[in-house]
Amino acid sequence: MGAHRASVLFVCVHNAGRSQMAAGYLRVLGGDRVDVYSAGSAPGPGLNPVAVQVMSEEGIDITRATPQLLTPDTLQRADVVITMGCGDACPVYPGKRYEDWDLTDPADQPIEVVRHIRDDIRRRVEDLLRSL
Repeated sequence: MGAHRASVLFVCVHNAGRSQMAAGYLRVLGGDRVDVYSAGSAPGPGLNPVAVQVMSEEGIDITRATPQLLTPDTLQRADVVITMGCGDACPVYPGKRYEDWDLTDPADQPIEVVRHIRDDIRRRVEDLLRSL
């Protein structure tokens, strides 16, 4: 019998910066070992262009991603739910592993700050992969 592929859902408010950067890293670093989803409690109209730029600096293209609304179905698919500042808007389902990553929102931040957020996200994704 094959090993179970872990599924991870990244959730932030607008699904335009933090969660998309984390999903981008996990897709690249996790490869076919993990299914990756991202969603937002109040999705924005598009990706944060500075987040797209700093991920591009790492060789990761997130331009095809679009902000998605967090739904019960999306939550049900995930084994691990990583929240990033969505507070009470992120419902808790029994049997799921939850982590809350306290990360600055990259919206309206200068590129130097967003690079720091990106690097913090990468370290966290690497730690997450080791724990799956």
